[in-house]
Amino acid sequence: MSDSSPSVSETNGETDTPPLPRVLLKPRRALPFFGRHPWVFAGAISRIEGKPQPGEEVLLQTERGEFIARGLFNPNSNIRVRLYSWDAEQPLNDELWIERLTQAVALREETGLLEDFETSGCRLVFSEADQLSGLTIDRYGSWFLVQFSSLALSQKQDLVIRFLKDRFPCKGIWLRTEKGMREAEGLEISDQLLFGETPPPHFFLEENGIRYGMNMVTGQKTGFYLDQRDNRLAAARYLKNHRVLEMHCYTGAFALNAIIHGQAQSVQAFDASQGAIEQATANAELNGVGNRIRFQSGKAYAVLEQFKEQGELFDSVILDPPKMARHRSGVKQALKGYFSLNRLALDVLKPGGILVTCSCSGLVTQQDFQQMLASVAQQTGRHIQVLEQRGQPADHPVSPSCPENHYLKCFICRVA
Repeated sequence: MSDSSPSVSETNGETDTPPLPRVLLKPRRALPFFGRHPWVFAGAISRIEGKPQPGEEVLLQTERGEFIARGLFNPNSNIRVRLYSWDAEQPLNDELWIERLTQAVALREETGLLEDFETSGCRLVFSEADQLSGLTIDRYGSWFLVQFSSLALSQKQDLVIRFLKDRFPCKGIWLRTEKGMREAEGLEISDQLLFGETPPPHFFLEENGIRYGMNMVTGQKTGFYLDQRDNRLAAARYLKNHRVLEMHCYTGAFALNAIIHGQAQSVQAFDASQGAIEQATANAELNGVGNRIRFQSGKAYAVLEQFKEQGELFDSVILDPPKMARHRSGVKQALKGYFSLNRLALDVLKPGGILVTCSCSGLVTQQDFQQMLASVAQQTGRHIQVLEQRGQPADHPVSPSCPENHYLKCFICRVA
């Protein structure tokens, strides 16, 4: 007589619990998931056995029923399953989430990013790279900014709050939502206070020995671009005595590093947001260099066109535009945008000048971006030498299994 009891791979890890719903893949679609890519798109799925509810744990299997991983299901998202464990015996329980959060914090401790706690900032949890796909947490002093890009992990909100309260001296935990995520994931959430006090309208962050005023509640993203920390300092090394032009300056961090650490002669910096210009101007005054940086409101393409018409030339140009591709269908258009922006930048850059050019579009690869620069060189007839290819700092680690989270590119170039 055959044994009809459910196998461990079909359960929550115990033989007396009901079998988990199963998500079976189409033929020849399993390889990326054996390779630990965490996103299972709807188009890769052949069928679903059982009736999993939004956020419920499921087993991912090949078309032959071979176990691949455990994940959380979302019928409202094109990412139908997010994977978190490739161990058939490891259920997705509270102990697992606490362990993952603990490991994420340990990394930031080991890299010194939790020192000078009250005035520093860092990314405490970075989604897929910390095996917590759909959860991002930024820390500024004793305030924590939580972002959910996964319906399933948003259901673990109370656990996340409890972990932060137990682990840190929290003054407040604030929920930030990202554009398009509510629609993409079926998330019914909005920016709000989750615990403690509302973050102050003016928090003073110190980075690379420079002080910045910023607003966690109303600022872009979570108020500051922590991911460019090391790149701003690296770029500054090439800017001594330069007249610098910066586009998309936001709170002025590249400009301030150029003056304070790079000993640049002067910086003209532009951003489309008047609020950002006011904050950047205040930050320059805060650091005593307001007389050497001029912040102005303006859109990058129009500003560069105007300088070109005027025959204005700069020793260096810094480009740090916002994300240009949110979906794969937008990558081609994004590369056209990067090409146009960098093409215009070279029109106002002196021979032998420095171009610092960035992309935060995760769907645009390092190779794509380099090829774009090659096209700019070909079109302009100018020789581009890439001096440094840079990316994300240690608190924004990259999972090689999920190349999409290697989103930040920063090329420091000399242009003959």
